[in-house]
Amino acid sequence: MIKLKSSEYKYYSKFLSNLGNKLTKFYYSKLNKPFKVSNKLKGRGYDPVTDADKAFEKFISKEIKKKFPSHQIIGEEFGHKKTKSDFSWIIDPIDGTRSFVIGNPTWSNLISLNYKGTPVLGLANFPVLKKYYYNTTDKTAFVCENRKKRKIKVNTKATFSKVKMSVGFNGYLSLKKQKKIPIILKLMQFPCADALSYSHFAEGKLDTVLQCSNKIWDIHPLIPIIKAAGGIVTTWKNEDAIKAGNIICSSNKSIHNKVLKILKPVSR
Repeated sequence: MIKLKSSEYKYYSKFLSNLGNKLTKFYYSKLNKPFKVSNKLKGRGYDPVTDADKAFEKFISKEIKKKFPSHQIIGEEFGHKKTKSDFSWIIDPIDGTRSFVIGNPTWSNLISLNYKGTPVLGLANFPVLKKYYYNTTDKTAFVCENRKKRKIKVNTKATFSKVKMSVGFNGYLSLKKQKKIPIILKLMQFPCADALSYSHFAEGKLDTVLQCSNKIWDIHPLIPIIKAAGGIVTTWKNEDAIKAGNIICSSNKSIHNKVLKILKPVSR
């Protein structure tokens, strides 16, 4: 298992915590105004990107470069800035752009610090909700809201019979495939609000989250937070979540294994 030194955890997590505050201030001072929307897929579907996505990524990249000029940066909008460093930063400037476009406050800024390809620290910042989630070690995670920091943990005592499940197929799982997992369709009582659902999971409000077709910038920043809060996160094939794609996180092994078994017909 790849870990940082305790001094490195402290140093980099402090940077991420400060960055969360800076991003919220940046949004309200510069980006809380009308914006332009374009479609990346251009008639082949709908994948919106706004001026704000690009402005956020430029701001985040500038903050990282200022502090860590030798580190690599991989952003959703501007690609990979390669260096020889073992450290890389993964950026999703606006996770939930569809929500952002219609004024839904559940969108976020996602950033992870990866060491030798493994996410070790993560930040999920929600400017409109004025709170952010992050981890400070591989075993400690927090939510900061109204300038108060609170330690978070998953609900390890959850049972499958009373599971609180959030599901987002996002148009990637056909109706034919969905019919193969009727138990999931029955249990999916809570909508999936992208990173906010994973964050709620990390603080024990949900017991399982299922989501399709994640890119690395969608999930890498959340992996360290989930694991530090005591959660389990893998792909639907029970592979390392750093591969991205279809993701499941659960609050204990019992629930995780049961849901993985149910998902087998659609995870091949």
